[in-house]
Amino acid sequence: MVRYGFNIKTQHGQRVENILIMAASMDDAERRLRQMYHHCEVIDCREQAVPRRVDTLDMEGIIGLISAGPPSLPSSSPSSVSSSVSSLSHKSGTH
Repeated sequence: MVRYGFNIKTQHGQRVENILIMAASMDDAERRLRQMYHHCEVIDCREQAVPRRVDTLDMEGIIGLISAGPPSLPSSSPSSVSSSVSSLSHKSGTH
């Protein structure tokens, strides 16, 4: 895939810059652009090759992430929560 960058002028004269569209060809990118901006004038177009991802799927790593589960959070006892709430509600200088 190639990333195409467009600078255009809309049919009402407004300039729009740096519209990025991923496409296999310039014609496909311009077709997509014209679906969003009818009757626009293309002022500038540039293309940039996007490197393919070469990450391999690490099944052992994925299984390790799944089996580890969510991180445990420190638990609060109900009495400590209620005492902190009551101390906040009786704080002087509040409404």
